[in-house]
Amino acid sequence: MKILTRHFDNPKLHELETYRALGGYQGLAKARGMAPQAVQEEVKKSNLRGLGGAGFPVGMKWSTVPPPEKAPERFVVANFDESEPGCFKDRVLGTRAPHQILEGLLIACHAVSARWGFVFIRGEYADQYDILKKAVAEAEAAGLCGDVKVRLMRGAGAYICGLDTALLETMEGKKAWPRQPPPFPTVVGLMGKPTVVNNVETLSMLPHILVNGGQWFADIGAKGDPARRIHPSGGTAVYSVSGDVERPGIYEFAMGTPLRQIIEAAGGVRGGRALKAVIPGGTSTPPLAASEIDVPMDFDSLRGVGSFLGAGGIVVLDETRDMVEVSHNIERFLAHESCGQCTPCREGSEWTTRILERVLEGGGVEPDLANLRRVGENIAGKVICALGDTVGMVVRGYMKKFPEDFAKRLPAKPAEAAR
Repeated sequence: MKILTRHFDNPKLHELETYRALGGYQGLAKARGMAPQAVQEEVKKSNLRGLGGAGFPVGMKWSTVPPPEKAPERFVVANFDESEPGCFKDRVLGTRAPHQILEGLLIACHAVSARWGFVFIRGEYADQYDILKKAVAEAEAAGLCGDVKVRLMRGAGAYICGLDTALLETMEGKKAWPRQPPPFPTVVGLMGKPTVVNNVETLSMLPHILVNGGQWFADIGAKGDPARRIHPSGGTAVYSVSGDVERPGIYEFAMGTPLRQIIEAAGGVRGGRALKAVIPGGTSTPPLAASEIDVPMDFDSLRGVGSFLGAGGIVVLDETRDMVEVSHNIERFLAHESCGQCTPCREGSEWTTRILERVLEGGGVEPDLANLRRVGENIAGKVICALGDTVGMVVRGYMKKFPEDFAKRLPAKPAEAAR
């Protein structure tokens, strides 16, 4: 089942005329014939969850926006600040189907009675910015935007801006420091007004939900299992598949598809080598061992095995990979991208990186692994955003799943050396 990528073989899909000929903007027309509350209910019925990483039910998120009589001005922001290593599906969606994103943004604006829609786009995505700018101009000229003003805003290459509150801060011209909720953005967001922030993939699903119905979308995805605390996840997800695979690229599958099936669609492990590990949702998610790839790819099933769906950035690692090197590469990135607002994250990410560097250079000492765990535990729950929590969670995940890679880089204990 393909929803978002169904017409990607059409080289003119990015043009308004082609998009409309394929049924584009029918979902927007249908939404505008419904009351905003009715649109929200249809999206709730679809079991659509946020595809930017958090997985929060979209319709429920919208319902937390105060009514117009209490807060007449409100905004919708499309989060196109795709900065997670291993993730590139938003870039492809923006390149191939910009009107799909724009139509979803306009539907969301109608659903929450917003008259301003913004697309916050990663600064490095210069081509995608130009493509979206042209799409907005085409839609405005055709009268499709109605009374909604759509504006594009460019980021400046900060990973932290992928977080909604940091994104809003930088939109206001401030340093991209995450806010401490509550209040949440849907109540106090951009310029103190209620603001809905949705990922561009999430918004792209809305036209299809409106045209085909929420139940159609819910029937496609994972049904859930209350006994195992697995909640429904409707529709499909677009995965970025990279690393040691034969055919890296983006692949769309129904929610709940086994990870093994997605890897096989990408040609399997490159060169016929054995699989060692898979990062399932971008590098800020803990790894899975080769024995765990039959897990269904939905938010709650992955939590059940100690990882996360994240933004769907699947990185495949073969038997030649050293997990100390992999974890160091990730931790060095997190230390560089820490905004520095929270002391535990600012200091702990650097300490974690330095310990791993010492281990890699052959100067590791026996207490290093215990210190890595301790530093992570001293960050978790003591910071404003998830980046700090990730610092400890990721390295612990690699040490737990691949202890042999770490042990061989540390000095042998006396009993071992005597053997």
